[in-house]
Amino acid sequence: MLPFARITIIGLGLIGSSIARAVQATMPTVRLTGHDADPQVRARARELGFCDDVTDTAGASVVDADFVILCVPVGAMAAVGAEIADDLPAEAIVSDVGSSKESVLVALRSALRDGAVIIPAHPVAGTENSGPDAGFATLFNGRWCIVTPPEGSDPTAAERVAEFWRRIGANVEMMDPKHHDLVLAVTSHLPHLIAYTIVGTASDMEEVTQSEVIKYSAGGFRDFTRIAASDPTMWRDVFLNNKDAVLEMLQRFTEDLTALQRAIRWGDGDALFDLFTRTRAVRRSIIEQGQDDAAPDFGRSH
Repeated sequence: MLPFARITIIGLGLIGSSIARAVQATMPTVRLTGHDADPQVRARARELGFCDDVTDTAGASVVDADFVILCVPVGAMAAVGAEIADDLPAEAIVSDVGSSKESVLVALRSALRDGAVIIPAHPVAGTENSGPDAGFATLFNGRWCIVTPPEGSDPTAAERVAEFWRRIGANVEMMDPKHHDLVLAVTSHLPHLIAYTIVGTASDMEEVTQSEVIKYSAGGFRDFTRIAASDPTMWRDVFLNNKDAVLEMLQRFTEDLTALQRAIRWGDGDALFDLFTRTRAVRRSIIEQGQDDAAPDFGRSH
């Protein structure tokens, strides 16, 4: 039995359009309705045909839904929640794909009617590309989706959301919303912040020209630029909405960076070697767990 029969996806960019395509591929009898605030995106979604219907308003998209997935920046959750509140069926489950969870819960609880069933989720998958053309049906295959039911929520509703993500290829883990935000601050948010900083620093250096930065980016800098090419609106909202966890991890990183700086200044090769050995082991663990592969140069073709 399918976990849901009538699904609404609000926000038809990379993640939203990938969910729609994955549902089409794995659950073809499910009725898919989509909406996006951008009329050009709505028009393109209709052309691509990954939804059965694309509505011009958010409210119209949810009138008969049993599952609503908000694929919008976390800073827009409250506004979208307010748009759908009056049309949302009482039995519908509302979820999302945002990278911070406590702020999403607060936003949706304030916007939706009392008693609305909210089961946030976060598929840990994506690319640096955006828009409805960027989506593909296998984006979530073998990736993790973290489902974060709030305390006291209906376990059956949480399991239905988890089963939905399993059906479209994801591995699922349940996690407390606050713990999720701390984990993602380490594994996703801080790396993005570092990438934005390094690429920004390089672009601001007067003694290094932009042509040199681009020409010699075959090393680590090139991989930072991929992360730094991520959607600016989404990441602005992530940092503002998960600021406590990000600032905690940033403080820890700053302390570790200071220690590394001290080791380099004083020529402490043993400290450097020990650190690099530990971090190499982390990379091997990621490959062993199937979250990346060991192909040379990250599998790039040349």
